[in-house]
Amino acid sequence: MYLQLERGFSPNTVAAYMSDIEKLETYCRSKGVDIADATQEDVQQFLYELSRGAESDELRQICARSQARVLSGLRQFYRYLLYSDKISQDPTELIDAPKIGDHLPEVLTIEEVDRLISAIDLSQPEGQRNRAIIEVLYGSGLRVSELVNLKISNMYLDKEYMLVEGKGSKQRLVPLSGEAIKQLKFWFMDRQKLDVKPGHTDFCFLNRYGRQLTRVMVFIIIKRLAEAAAIHKNISPHTLRHSFATHLLQGGANLRVIQELLGHENLATTEIYTHIDVNFLREEVLRFHPKNKQK
Repeated sequence: MYLQLERGFSPNTVAAYMSDIEKLETYCRSKGVDIADATQEDVQQFLYELSRGAESDELRQICARSQARVLSGLRQFYRYLLYSDKISQDPTELIDAPKIGDHLPEVLTIEEVDRLISAIDLSQPEGQRNRAIIEVLYGSGLRVSELVNLKISNMYLDKEYMLVEGKGSKQRLVPLSGEAIKQLKFWFMDRQKLDVKPGHTDFCFLNRYGRQLTRVMVFIIIKRLAEAAAIHKNISPHTLRHSFATHLLQGGANLRVIQELLGHENLATTEIYTHIDVNFLREEVLRFHPKNKQK
C-alpha cells in the first residue's frame, strides 16, 4: 500500500518490487538472518548471487539493468522500514547500482510496420482486434499496460482522442489517428458478438472469452505477427512505442511534444530518441550523399 499510495508506483512496479523482496527474504532465511536485520554485506552478497546466477531457482542470473531494478526495490523497502522506525540504518544506502550504459531500443521502419499489419489475418475472429491493437500501439505510442487497461468510457472517437492512465495512475490525453479510429470502430462491431463477462464490460480489448486481454497475450500477438511478416528483429509491444516516438522525431516533432505523448515524467527519458535519430540521419547520409556513392 505504501508503494502505491505514498510513492504512486504502478501495480506492475509494486509486484516486481514485492517479488524481489521475497527473493531477498528467502536468501536471508537460508543464511539464518532476518530480512530486517540484514547488513550491507548481506544485501551486496545477495546482489552478487543474482549477478553470477545460482543453482537455486530463486536466484537466476540477471543482467545489470535488472540488478539495478532489484536494488531500487530493496531501497524502497528499507527506506520504509527506516521511516517506520523498524530499523535504525538502511543497509542499501551505500550500495552503488551496477553500470548499465546506454541502450538504444529496437525500432521498426515504416515498411516493417506495414508488413506487420499486412501479416494480420482478418479472416480470423481475433484479426480485427489485432489490427486495432497495432494501430493504437503504433499510432499513439502507448505502453502495453496502458493498452490492456484502456476503457471504452475513456475513448472519445468523435473527438479523436482518449484518456490514458499511465505510470503512477497519472492520466493524460492522447490523440487517436484516423486509421486507429477506423480500425477501432471495426473492432467494436466484432466485440459486440462476444459474451463479455461481468467486470470486463468497459475494457476496450478483450480475449475470445470476453475477458480483459492480458499483457502477456499482447506480447504473443506481436511476436507471432513479426514471425509471419519475416521481421527478424527482437520486437515487443514496446518496439511499436519506440517506433512511434522515433518516426515522430524524424518527421520534425518537438521533443517536448513527444514527451507529453509518451507520458514521460522526465525529458531525459525521451532524449534517448535523439540518439536513435542521429543514427538514422547518419545512415541516410551514407546511403544518399553523392560523395558516399562514389566508388
